[in-house]
Amino acid sequence: MQNASEQQSEPSVRLEPIRLIVITGGPGAGKTAVLDIASRMLHQRIAVLPEAATLLFAGGFPRKESAAAKKAAQRAIFHVQHELENLLIEEASVDCVICDRGTLDGLAYWPGPTSEFFAQLGTSQEAELRRYATVIHLRTPIIGYNHQNPLRIETAEEARAIDERIAAAWTDHPNRIFIDNTPDFMAKAHAALAAIVSALPATCTRNLSIPSLP
Repeated sequence: MQNASEQQSEPSVRLEPIRLIVITGGPGAGKTAVLDIASRMLHQRIAVLPEAATLLFAGGFPRKESAAAKKAAQRAIFHVQHELENLLIEEASVDCVICDRGTLDGLAYWPGPTSEFFAQLGTSQEAELRRYATVIHLRTPIIGYNHQNPLRIETAEEARAIDERIAAAWTDHPNRIFIDNTPDFMAKAHAALAAIVSALPATCTRNLSIPSLP
């Protein structure tokens, strides 16, 4: 028989799996700004993950134009993304994880057939789609694209093409929300925050409201 202290140390059983929400979009879509606002308005039952690509490239991972280099980068990004998510899933200290991009974003940057992407990463499109409860896609602006992020190397035309490829990568997800561009970015940010709140589980929405944006 277990004594009282052993019984108290057993982890509680989760009623629902930890929910993963993807915030995606092409370069310049405003993900960084929206996630920065979200990280300040959300509480301790919600985690906001950084972008795996930014962690790698800012840390010195080679960023070259050869097909071999691009594939190596996307494999590394995929595995870092998975491990960031798995860490929080295994710790089970939060109810929801908001991810700066999801694993299928890599398809937009993969210089080869889609089948090769999944074969080299040992997964499938179906498995990666099931991983995430909601995908919120911020569209890259046609007008107003900027290079404020020093790691952003794409032209406006390239950014829009990437945005379309990302949209195609997530086409089969059953719960996808598009946030279109507006002349006033704050209106776009407010719409994105409302979409995030609507995607949260009930345990994460108690006493939660969208802050007033300037």
